[in-house]
Amino acid sequence: MKNTTTAAIASVIPGKVIISRRQLLQKVPMCERTILDMEKRGEFPRRFAITPRLVGWDLDEVDEWIAKQKATAMQLASPGSGAAD
Repeated sequence: MKNTTTAAIASVIPGKVIISRRQLLQKVPMCERTILDMEKRGEFPRRFAITPRLVGWDLDEVDEWIAKQKATAMQLASPGSGAAD
C-alpha cells in the first residue's frame, strides 16, 4: 500500500514534491484542526486531493509559509523592540 501511495503522490504533479498529512505534521508542529482552520481562512497552504481518500500539500508552498512565519517572528524580535531584553 505504501508504494501505491508514493506512486500516486509522485504522479500528480511531475517535478513537484507533495507531502502527506503525516509529513506535514512532522514539519509543522500544529494540530490538524488548527491547520484546517488556517487553510479555510487562507492563512496556510491548501491541501488538495490526490485520490478520493488521500490529500497532500505542495512542499514548496509549505516551505514558503514557514519562511514567512520565520521572517515575521524575526521582525517582531528585531533590535530595539525590547523583545530580547
